[in-house]
Amino acid sequence: MLVVIPRQPEPALERGFIAAVLAQGIDPDDELAELRELARTALVDPVGEVVQHRPRPERRTYVGKGKLEELKHAYKEAGAEVLLVDDELDPAQQRTLEDALQARVVDRTQLILDIFAQHATSAEGKLQVELAQLEYNLPRMRGMWQHLERLGGGVGTRGPGESQLETDRRIARRRITLLRRRLRELSKQRDTRRKGRRRAETPTVALAGYTNVGKSTLLNALTGADVSVENRLFETLDPTTRGFDVDGRRYLVTDTVGFIRRLPTQLVEGFAATLEETLVADLVLHVVDASAADDRLDEQIAAVNGVLHEIGADDLPVELVLNKIDAVDGLRRRRLANRFPEALQVAALTGYHLDELRARIAMRFADRFEAVRLFLPYDEGGKLAELYALGAPIEAREDTETGVLVRARLPRRELRRFAQYLVAEARSERASRAH
Repeated sequence: MLVVIPRQPEPALERGFIAAVLAQGIDPDDELAELRELARTALVDPVGEVVQHRPRPERRTYVGKGKLEELKHAYKEAGAEVLLVDDELDPAQQRTLEDALQARVVDRTQLILDIFAQHATSAEGKLQVELAQLEYNLPRMRGMWQHLERLGGGVGTRGPGESQLETDRRIARRRITLLRRRLRELSKQRDTRRKGRRRAETPTVALAGYTNVGKSTLLNALTGADVSVENRLFETLDPTTRGFDVDGRRYLVTDTVGFIRRLPTQLVEGFAATLEETLVADLVLHVVDASAADDRLDEQIAAVNGVLHEIGADDLPVELVLNKIDAVDGLRRRRLANRFPEALQVAALTGYHLDELRARIAMRFADRFEAVRLFLPYDEGGKLAELYALGAPIEAREDTETGVLVRARLPRRELRRFAQYLVAEARSERASRAH
């Protein structure tokens, strides 16, 4: 008997209408390209746009009065279901637009938060999304209780008759406090894990870059991980750490959330888990899309550098990596080499130059370790266990009658701890012959 399993229907796209206020001379097609991509990632189909060129948005209505009338007419004609605004609206602007259009209004920050909510998978990621959404929504709460906002405080409004709006806000504040406490606890756990890495002197590398430049694909290719590489913005939210070895030495690589222009403050603060991994890394690999046009490439590099500065990570050593080099021709490769002579050109999908990238990472940390010879007596066997616990690469081991001869690469900071066991080359050879 043939059993036909019905396919899951594709989620229906909402019809979204875009509104933006841009400075004079800004090309709307280029400026709004990112918002259109964000909309599609959030399962919204952009069906129309209204753009106004002016120095700054109108304080209360966002667009000017005349443009607001045009927007109302165009929104209705397009049969749109939601208005997307390429700015972070203050509560008054959002309320005015909602009242004027009798429609849902979603600003840039809210749109990104919605995408994050779709993609959060770990318990910590979900807590971070919820915290960011609550902090965003708290000053915007009104809903069905908006008629009570005019009551204000004072006599006649306290006690059992307190407005539902204030009750909701108080519940939200309590929830925010609880979420922050839970996230602090998780942060302590991450810090404990990082201390373990530091004790072992395990070099850590953070992948940073604009969203959708192939960081997760690069992590998978470098380390054999299986991180999702769907072609969607913000596909990676939770920090994922995997390792690879070069000449017996372990290196850890962490994938981080993709950056964008004007990354909302709520996300910089809320997604501490991912951003902390960038902040505490020994090296940042700034991954860029080699196939992007020059102006787009410059914008993306500037956006990432801006976020690194905002989180206090701009003083970390950085290696620029030009990914997707397999998608460009020879002339473009030469031009990129001239523009970024120190950058390594790689292709995560095909494995092109990945061995060179691993070698360059290893070279960055070459002076962190020193090749040593140690003689560890059997009656001090705990020292051998300490050596292995450090994760120091053991290049050779030889058991003699009285102890163990070891050739290893020892973290420089641990040299003093093992100083009394250091042996000269001649002594090592004599002990070997005696054995």
